[in-house]
Amino acid sequence: MKLSKRLQQIDNLVMHGYDHIWDCCCDHGFLGGSLLARQAAPNIHFVDIVAELMNELEQKLIKLDLSSELNPAVKSNWFTHCMDVAKLPLDKYCGKHLVIIAGVGGDLMIEFINSIQKLHANLKIDFLLCPVHHQYSLRQNLISLDFSLKQECLVEDNKRFYEILLVANDSKPACTTASLNPKQHKTSHAISAVGEQIWFNNIEDKQSISRRYLNKTLSHYQRIQIGRKQEVQHIIDAYNAIDMPHT
Repeated sequence: MKLSKRLQQIDNLVMHGYDHIWDCCCDHGFLGGSLLARQAAPNIHFVDIVAELMNELEQKLIKLDLSSELNPAVKSNWFTHCMDVAKLPLDKYCGKHLVIIAGVGGDLMIEFINSIQKLHANLKIDFLLCPVHHQYSLRQNLISLDFSLKQECLVEDNKRFYEILLVANDSKPACTTASLNPKQHKTSHAISAVGEQIWFNNIEDKQSISRRYLNKTLSHYQRIQIGRKQEVQHIIDAYNAIDMPHT
């Protein structure tokens, strides 16, 4: 099945060099299926807490395995896990991990990430995150955990905007079995509370998306401030300070 723009962009950010990729809150498994098809890592894990979805997905994967013409010596292994993302058993699998969490709010992502980090404080883990809302709170949490940014981008899909962040927990290196790829991300930067890379680019269409997203985000927090449901003036000030290039 063809991936949405959002899932395509997440897929594009997954480079080689990981031993295990965890597609969390995987739903019907479209993203993980794409990663499996292109052998993005030796081991692809599908994770969701909904048992019915995971049972259906497992049957589909079994059928694909049986009908696959790929050389069994080189194709990726797959695993399904019907469980809470907060309890991922990363320590049972040796190697470098990429945990993908998409399709849920930033508040729930914070819970997942904090739990994973607490359980596996000694593991080096990359997280690829695409929250549906509460992006500012998520970024603040990542900063408080001293995570670093490898890459971030903005995508518009079906009239909605999505921030996508590839971050690292910068912990101790894990034992690695996957071969490193020259295209693997090598540099890391501090995470910005409002983002940096998502606002600055040389492509006119992308500048238009960034500008519309910034206006929508400011309007959202301005409505909250007017309603006095919570104090968000510091967030408004932070977004107002973004100096986007003029077209």
